Amino acid sequence: MSAIDAYIETHKDRFLSELLDLLRIPSVSADPKYKGDVARCAEAVKQRLIEAGADKVEVCQTAGHPIVYGEKIIDPTKPTVLVYGHYDVQPPDPLDLWHSGPFEPVIKDGLIYARGSADDKGQFYMHVKAVEAMVKTGTLPCNVKIMIEGEEEVGSDNLGLFVKNNKERLKADVVLISDTAMIANDVPSINTGLRGLSYLEVEVTGPNRDLHSGVYGGAVANPINVLCDMISSMHDKDRRITIPGFYDAVKELSTSERKALAEAPFDLEAYKKDLQIDDVLGETGYTSEERSSIRPTLDVNGIWGGYIGEGAKTVLPSKAFAKISMRLVPDQKSDAITKLFKDHFERIAPPSVKVEVRPHHGGEAAVTPIDSPAYLAASKAMEETFGKKPIPTRGGGSIPIVALFEAELGLKTVLFGFGLDSDNIHSPNEHYGVFNYFKGISTIPRFFQHYAASGHKA
Repeated sequence: MSAIDAYIETHKDRFLSELLDLLRIPSVSADPKYKGDVARCAEAVKQRLIEAGADKVEVCQTAGHPIVYGEKIIDPTKPTVLVYGHYDVQPPDPLDLWHSGPFEPVIKDGLIYARGSADDKGQFYMHVKAVEAMVKTGTLPCNVKIMIEGEEEVGSDNLGLFVKNNKERLKADVVLISDTAMIANDVPSINTGLRGLSYLEVEVTGPNRDLHSGVYGGAVANPINVLCDMISSMHDKDRRITIPGFYDAVKELSTSERKALAEAPFDLEAYKKDLQIDDVLGETGYTSEERSSIRPTLDVNGIWGGYIGEGAKTVLPSKAFAKISMRLVPDQKSDAITKLFKDHFERIAPPSVKVEVRPHHGGEAAVTPIDSPAYLAASKAMEETFGKKPIPTRGGGSIPIVALFEAELGLKTVLFGFGLDSDNIHSPNEHYGVFNYFKGISTIPRFFQHYAASGHKA
């Protein structure tokens, strides 16, 4: 057993206890009522970094939630790894669907149930503990910089300015992020691509007040009915998005590229069984894996209006609302797609209603190389701890800062995630495997060793 593995084994209970403490802090960035908790979580992360042996650790204030930064520079001539993660979490709603409190972590059947357990506290904290193990055993082979932000779940609005203003401080040779998933615990994989995002909210207004549906129904436009019609019209019978120009920048993958992606194991029947659905639905001509990774999408994330309380209230509502996200593929630009949506949505609105489109946030798609020294170091590290070579895969989620790091710092990213698609991120009963947590802690130091041995400098 190596010195690092021995250290991890000795401190295993503490490593797990510290993660549970972080999960108890309700660091919900989207809701202003949690602002104090977000700040408290940032301070907790700072303290953990100091205890892990990082230097120059500070909580950096922004116009929104703070960024925590720390570093350990052992030799400026050696390669430098910039670790990124986020300590903010999604809102826990709907609370009644949780089996236990979202901020009262419970370990059951080897799974840690809590909001943020997989996304991203459990994953970024693997890096903190891996760095601790390397520092305390005197085996850190290269420099490390760690930046953990508090606004990823709301679009990282202030991270871009922070990166632009701190280019020298953030100077590195590669970015390492654990905020993605593997195929399975016995099928390791490394994500090599992410989709971009355009996220917005729409408001449809009809009459100047809520009306009695018996007195006015049938004579006045119902904004909810209109909104549903408008949303429905945005897909054709083949589930292709009907916004003019939406696909102009979308490049079709070659047959060989699609064949390579299909090598990742996928059991459609198990997929349906896990989700308790009788069939899948998506764009004609593509597999479920392709629909959720290499194709763009448009989905309603929330829709509301009128009366939704207990019992009946026969109201014809004045307003209807929806939150809509579009996942984008390489070469689609989020600002351009947002404008296409806005123009189209306003154009298809009937004269009986008024519409407003409010953009929230967005980000660009990213593809990472599989032949770089950093990717090869990650692949070797996983092969050593899992006993098999990881499969390169494309992910359907979005981490907008990957494109930002490349644009502002000129750095490629390795997406070194240890979660699973079944972790219920963004959903009730989010969980993260104890196995995955410790597998990450033991694998990350091996990445550092192999990357340092490559001697690669950006």
